[in-house]
Amino acid sequence: MNSKKNLKKPIASFILLTNLIFLPLFCLIGIISMLGLPAWVIDVMFCLSAWSSTFAFAVLFKKIYPGQSFIQFVKDKFNNKLKFSVILTAIIIQASIFLMILFLVSKNSEVNAIFTIFSWGMLVYFFFKNLLSGPLGEELGWRGFAQMELQKKNSPLKASIIIGFWWGMWHLPIWFTSGLVGIDLIKYILFFMIAIMSTKIVMTAFYNLNQNLIVPIIIHQFFNFFIGLINGNLLDLIMYNAILYLVVAVLLIVINPKNVLYGKEEINVIHGEIDCH
Repeated sequence: MNSKKNLKKPIASFILLTNLIFLPLFCLIGIISMLGLPAWVIDVMFCLSAWSSTFAFAVLFKKIYPGQSFIQFVKDKFNNKLKFSVILTAIIIQASIFLMILFLVSKNSEVNAIFTIFSWGMLVYFFFKNLLSGPLGEELGWRGFAQMELQKKNSPLKASIIIGFWWGMWHLPIWFTSGLVGIDLIKYILFFMIAIMSTKIVMTAFYNLNQNLIVPIIIHQFFNFFIGLINGNLLDLIMYNAILYLVVAVLLIVINPKNVLYGKEEINVIHGEIDCH
């Protein structure tokens, strides 16, 4: 099998193409909104735009991994048996963050309702809409490829910071739809980037502990899902998430379980597994 890459900078090419695909789709969402089309049409377009990284990776795949099968690559990302302890720990951490934010909002908010959703039907719809318009579309490219590719020559922590930054920057057009301006917009962008990069470190730690793409998909899903459930000031919500996820990220860096983020031992990713030696 020919393993020589045809692309000299596969990660940079992936990031560039992801943005080139995303921007027109995002602009189309704005046009659809101005035309007053039904909300479900906008939801569908949001889902499509979220898959821009997967589309970009699929287009570049043969140039990045000549002779390999894209379908097999995807299957390999889900091959490893899920570890219940890893999944449970990640969910408990995120649920704890959610409850802390809920407590802070309930104390400081002037609105009558703490939650944005009031029926089980809407809750289920919101859950699956978030799953399709974020985690399922983004994780294969950003985590399954870019993170693991960069990890081959850098520590997982360094790779997380680099990919986390560019993943955050990919959201740039969304920042300007927040309705915030001036100093509030600057604060929002700062907290957003802290939240994104901290969450990225959390994802990397748990992903490297299990090596199944389901793990970062779950973490990504609950990050989006929980923040969307709370009826609070947007700037406050992103600030709370940034601070709490940063605390978790720092704790994971300090603890560094099984050398998944850094260490004296060299960590190589071989055939989807962590090999420490």
